[in-house]
Amino acid sequence: MNKTLDIYHQGAALFAQQYDALSFERVHQSWQQYWPDNGMVLDIGAGSGRDALWLAERGCNVIAVEPAADLLRIGQTKTAEKAAEQVQWLSDSLPELKACYQLNLQFNTILLSAVWMHLVPSERERAFRKIANLLAPGGRLVLSLRFGEFSDGRVSFPVSVDEIAQLARQFGLVLCFVSDLTADSAGRSGVQWQTLVLELPDDGSASLSRIRHIVLNDSKSSTYKLALLRTLVRIADAHPGAVLDRQDGKVAISLGLVALYWIRLFKRLVDNNIQQNSNGSKGLGFVTEQGWHALKHLTADDFAIGTLFKEPDAAALQQLMSDTLSTIKAGPVTYIWQGHKDNQLFRMQRNKTKRQNQSIVLIDKPFLDSFGQFELSESMWDCFRVYGCWIEPLLVQQWVTEMQKYQQNQQQGLTLDTYHHHLRWLDRQHDTGLVRKKVEALRSAGHDVRSVWSGKPLYTYDIDHCLPFSYWPNNDLWNLLPASSAENRQKSDRLPSQSRLHASRRQITDWWQQAWRSETEQKRFFVEAALSLPNIAYNCTEFDVVFEALQFQSVGIKQRLQVAEW
Repeated sequence: MNKTLDIYHQGAALFAQQYDALSFERVHQSWQQYWPDNGMVLDIGAGSGRDALWLAERGCNVIAVEPAADLLRIGQTKTAEKAAEQVQWLSDSLPELKACYQLNLQFNTILLSAVWMHLVPSERERAFRKIANLLAPGGRLVLSLRFGEFSDGRVSFPVSVDEIAQLARQFGLVLCFVSDLTADSAGRSGVQWQTLVLELPDDGSASLSRIRHIVLNDSKSSTYKLALLRTLVRIADAHPGAVLDRQDGKVAISLGLVALYWIRLFKRLVDNNIQQNSNGSKGLGFVTEQGWHALKHLTADDFAIGTLFKEPDAAALQQLMSDTLSTIKAGPVTYIWQGHKDNQLFRMQRNKTKRQNQSIVLIDKPFLDSFGQFELSESMWDCFRVYGCWIEPLLVQQWVTEMQKYQQNQQQGLTLDTYHHHLRWLDRQHDTGLVRKKVEALRSAGHDVRSVWSGKPLYTYDIDHCLPFSYWPNNDLWNLLPASSAENRQKSDRLPSQSRLHASRRQITDWWQQAWRSETEQKRFFVEAALSLPNIAYNCTEFDVVFEALQFQSVGIKQRLQVAEW
């Protein structure tokens, strides 16, 4: 497909002119009864943006995907003039759709217009599975098939309704509409088109039921399994950048991030002497003198992405990570299985190359990835990602129930509030301190600090979580923004709308540039962004790239958690 892609790229202006000469209504008339008038739409092979713009004007929010760089730029320019808040563009391609998957979104409609014939037949099964997994429950895939050869060097392969019907059965979609063969809208002889509409009826409850079974019915009573599941929920929700590989129905994520989140979940509990297993005298496998106890002076919030550890803490951190992974492997990874003990639901692949202890350790993506990979099924990962806001409360409640059974905890007379207090993810009281100090330092040095929302100079101010903390607990530097106290009260726990984000883009990026100027500060800023936001390379240093990823993340949070907009 590379040769074909080069042709689209090199002839982008001519192709755009040809596409725009035809209206959406004319090209897509055959499936008019299914035209969407709202919801999330994924337009794969968006070309000049003609279809994306029409769908946006009809009321849809559109993610436009185009692999040909010059076509993408033409489409961006077109939609920016009329629908900048409703159309966002991605450079991505089939069969992998890696950038699309990083968005953590589900789509009500996926449009695959004039694309399928370019896919090599050996790639089509994987491509179809990828597309099907991006559909929301009840979502529709609209796929057009071209019959007829190209005369300009573009490569195509045979297509058929039967092939699509077979793939639909294989991946749980229902073929609900097949149009008649129609003549080419541009009048080309020897070219005909046929459009298919497929629907996803399944709501993913199979994986949700499996997770519920692990939580409530697993015969092995332990907080370990709950910690691992909560760790995976947190990572799936907050760190699209943790995915290292996604193929053949499996997702591989950073093993180091799994260990880091496990440590954070247990830190408050263990350091406050709250028993975590049925045998209080046995101890916990990851709590050792060289690792855990050597870092007892640190809080849970100190184990944050972007934090720098120096000797002797650096050596202790590496030991603690190793101890933690050994415990996870020997415990929940081994004992969480389905049907037969050899059918484990999770797998770990530790890096075979022995890691050299470092005197200075930065908790960033390369460090976390260096430990290896944690693997789980794609369906379970998607379940954690989509239903995490319902799964996590169940995990917390069950964790409390387990702890209440243990003798040492009963003897201490621990209250329900105590358990929940030590199971909290972040310490809300200290979440804005660093950024507040930065504002004060800038003002003391005579700098003009302005609200990111209004652009007005700040007098009485608050540090606002752009993406609301109460729904998505994140204290990364990119998410903490100065605003007037009145604006912060008005915004409250609402999510800034796409139009508000678009209007405030320059003020937000100006603040980032003003506040985070030193090499150390920028290192932390971009390290945090690369793991928490979609489609950011770990070595990214561009604030505009981070802002675009923030927009995508905002769309995802709105869809998953149904947060009200401001």
